[in-house]
Formats: sequence, C-alpha cells, structure tokens
Amino acid sequence: MVRNFFEYADNDPARVAVVHTDGQQITYGETRDDAHRIGNFLWGRGLAPEDTVACLLPNSYQLMALVRGAAQLPLYLTPVNWHLTASEIAYILGDSGAKILFTAEPFVGLAEEAAAEAGLPDEAVFVLAVAPRGGPSRLAGPVAAASAAPPRDRAAGNRMLYTSGTTGRPKGVRRPLRGISPAEAAGAALARARRYGADHEDGVFLGLAPMYHASPLAYADQALDVGHRVVLLERWNRERALEAIAEHGVTWLYLVPLMMQELVALPEEERAALQVGSIRSVVHTAAPCPPHVKQAMIDWLGPVLVELYGGTEGAATVITSQEWLTHVGSVGRPLPHVSLRILDEDHREVPVGQVGTVYFRNEQLAFVYLGDPEKTAASRLDGHVTLGDLGRLDEDGYLYLSDRSADMIISGGVNIYPAEIEHALLELPGVADACVVGRPDEKWGESVHAVVVADRPGTHDEVAASLDAELRVRIAGYKVPRSWAFTAALPRSAAGKLLRREVRESAASRMP
Repeated sequence: MVRNFFEYADNDPARVAVVHTDGQQITYGETRDDAHRIGNFLWGRGLAPEDTVACLLPNSYQLMALVRGAAQLPLYLTPVNWHLTASEIAYILGDSGAKILFTAEPFVGLAEEAAAEAGLPDEAVFVLAVAPRGGPSRLAGPVAAASAAPPRDRAAGNRMLYTSGTTGRPKGVRRPLRGISPAEAAGAALARARRYGADHEDGVFLGLAPMYHASPLAYADQALDVGHRVVLLERWNRERALEAIAEHGVTWLYLVPLMMQELVALPEEERAALQVGSIRSVVHTAAPCPPHVKQAMIDWLGPVLVELYGGTEGAATVITSQEWLTHVGSVGRPLPHVSLRILDEDHREVPVGQVGTVYFRNEQLAFVYLGDPEKTAASRLDGHVTLGDLGRLDEDGYLYLSDRSADMIISGGVNIYPAEIEHALLELPGVADACVVGRPDEKWGESVHAVVVADRPGTHDEVAASLDAELRVRIAGYKVPRSWAFTAALPRSAAGKLLRREVRESAASRMP
C-alpha cells in the first residue's frame, strides 16, 4: 500500500499530524475525523462533483483539515489571498463559481463583505474556529456537528488557484479531475517528496509562508501523505522560525529567496551557534535567488537546497545543491515528465547558449485558464506553455533564466502584474496616464514603482500620498507603489505602444 494520510490515520491515529500556531497538537486520527466531517458537511450542503469551495483562512489547522476534507471529494478548492480587498475577493468568488466560503478570525468581516458583493447568500459563509484548548472539537458550528464517518463518493479533488495576467484580472488555473482515489493521488506526493529529499518517514515540516500561495500549501499538505508532522507559524519571522526549527527538530521546509536573504544576514558566528542540524532539505522557488545568498545557505546548512522553477501552472525544472555548485545560477534541468523548449520570436528553437522564451510541457499537469480560452491558447505552443520568462540552455541541458517577462514584477517572491495597478490608477480623477514597473530593491528583489501623468493640486509628495490612499481601497496593499515619479508624458512608440523598458531603465538610473 502506498503511504498516504488516511493509512497513517487508520494505523497510527495517535501520531501527531499538525502543531497549530498556538502550540496545540492535533493527531492524524483527529485530523482524519475532521476531514470526514468537512466532507460530509459539503455533501450535506448539496454540492455536486466539480463544484468549487473557497476559503479565506490564515495558516492554521483548520486550513489543513479543510484541504484534506475537500481533497477526498471530486471538488475544487480555491484558497484566497487574505491581503486582497473585499472587491478583489468577490471577483474570485464569482469567477470560480464558489458555492461555499470558509473563513476564521480575523477575516470573518472581510469574508462576509466579499461574499455579499459576490452575491453569495449569508448562509454560504461558514466560520471554522478553534475550540478552547482541551475542547471536544477543533471545528465549530454545523461543520463540527457533521458525521466523522468516511463520506460517500470519495474521489481525489484538486486545488484551483488564481494567477494574475497582463489583463489585470486573476485567472483560475483549472486542472481536470482524474477520477482516482485519494490513496492513488498520494502516490504522486511521495514521488515529489523523493525528488527533493523529503521522503523520510520521521519528517517534520515547518510551514511559515502564507498558505494561500500554491507552493506553501502544497508542501504542507504533501507532508501529511508521507507521515510527517506539520508545524505551522502564522507568518514568516526569522527569529520565530529558527526557534521552531530547534524546538521541533524540523527536517525540511519551504523558503523563498527573501527569507534566505534574511537568514544569511545574521553574522556567521551567530549562525554557527544555531540548532539547525536537523534540516535535511530546503525547497525554494518563487523568484531568482542571488547566487551569493544561495552559496551562503549551502555553506551554512550543507548541500540540502533543492530549487524548482515553474509557476501555479506547473513545475518545469529542478536542481540539487550538488548540481548547482557546478552550474552556478541555473534553475536546473527538466523534470522527467517535462519537455522544455527555448524559442525565438518566430517560435523556432534557438541554439544552445542563446536566449529565447522558455516553453515547457508538464504532462502530469494539464490545465486551462478558467473562462478564458484566449489566454489559454495564447500561453500554448504545440502543447507547451510559457510563463513569459526568457532563458537559455547550456551544453548540459541546464536552464538559466536571463530575464522575466517585461511586465511582471516579483517582489519578495510574490508576482505582481502592473496592468492591474495601471488600470486602478487610470480610474482615479486627475490621472491621465500611468506606467508601473519593477525597481531594483535590495531587500525585496524588486519594488513597485509608478510613473504618472497627473493633473492634481499639490506637491509631488502630496499627490503621491493622495494616490496611495485612494489606491488602497481598490487594490491590495502589497500592490500599491512604493515609489512615485511624475512626468508630462510617458514614452510611447509611433503606434502608441507604451515603451515600458525606457520607463524601467529611467527608474533604475535615478535610484539614490
């Protein structure tokens, strides 16, 4: 029998599955029972196969239980970024066709406002709350009252996450349900764990990145299928993360380059004294990692880093520390089930060493952009998809990313798309034109910079402050520009196309 969450729950129910952010420990048996309660509750609410369930939840045991409960049914689960505004959340609820929204403190008010705007009835919002320590249940309300028996019609579900695009509206990445059992689906989790050295049975995973993102949630959930204990932190904090590693004997974790940068910023002698010897694997994705940061991490922890390149649409390449040390700067070679192509503007293969657009086909992860066949078609070429990245292959078949798509900004490992911010700016009174670009940032990699043509009274600082305040009620705070410039006109081609590269180069050259 393939190792999987339900096997562990049935054969070793007292095994600890999750350590909640308050330190409460929940066993595999208890998590299984709660997963079944959630599954039975969903069927009891009249959901049908391929329906969507959404959640607005912090890093928490409830989120882990919900993922397990929904994943054993032929449904889609859409975690929603709780940094978004109510209007942005409402769009995702409407676009996904979500029938139910699960939430918990401190997001109940935001969830209710978003659901109302999306036209969901009040009874479609359910609060999952932790009972007092030692209480009879870890869930609340009608969900806690549901049966803990295995639900009917069990079959593996899927997560449907949202990724933004140049249109400024996020799109759901939807994969077909495979019609297999939850146990069969766990086989893929075990194969992935082997790939990055996390298939040991005595594992402890530390979840410290926001789990509304694809990778942090996927790794935490996957850890349960290989019998690991999942230790949750509410959010990233360097000191708290290091304490948790020492306290729980963490064996693997997921980091983005910004987190690694903060870790290696500690003095070398201070790092040497930390209790991190339990770590056997560090998986990292999300943004290019500066080579000096990665080298410092390997020098400190040993060759335990494994990097993957891809996106919400799927993974494309992988590289171990040993490989990286002989191919510094690479993001690896294609996964066994992935085909990789580097193409020029005419969609012809480029020679080894030449830069082109990176296309890949992940045969295990077919998908469409929900409700957007044009975007789906535009991203494809002979079955291969591109994330808009530019790169080159070396003689050994290792991929090096030389640039990203001109539009996308990656700040702290989070993708930010300028079109959405520009659209919001152009809706404001007195804004005639706007261009948003990424500006080099020592801490975040890039920060959001706006160049605006505006007719408003006041100094540049006063206008920037007013634009900032008005944007914050329209878009999430992390998308609001961190720096501003004002101009009489933006550079455009004879055809009227915005010359974004000129704006970006100008912004970089004027940095202090």
